[in-house]
Amino acid sequence: MVEKKTKDEQFLEYIINTLADHPEQVKVTRSVDEMGVLLSLKVHPEDMGQIIGKGGSTVRAIRHLVRIVGLRNHARVNLKIEEPEGARAQGKKSGLEELKL
Repeated sequence: MVEKKTKDEQFLEYIINTLADHPEQVKVTRSVDEMGVLLSLKVHPEDMGQIIGKGGSTVRAIRHLVRIVGLRNHARVNLKIEEPEGARAQGKKSGLEELKL
């Protein structure tokens, strides 16, 4: 059975695949609750810097665009970037930790 993706998932995947060096490892999951829609994003650890951008500017722009797509479809959409496995074990601060998102 082929799962049909929503417009917000398709849009986010398109943006992230364009930015990522490892587009085959981009994974978007969608969940809906009383607060709205939550898109969770997993990317290759090497792509985190490109997705977050300097000072978080890229991820802020992506969040803004995803919210606009949600508004067009009458939904409140939020984006969560999941920290890659092993990021803390390597002793590095992740970009998300530095931004305190």
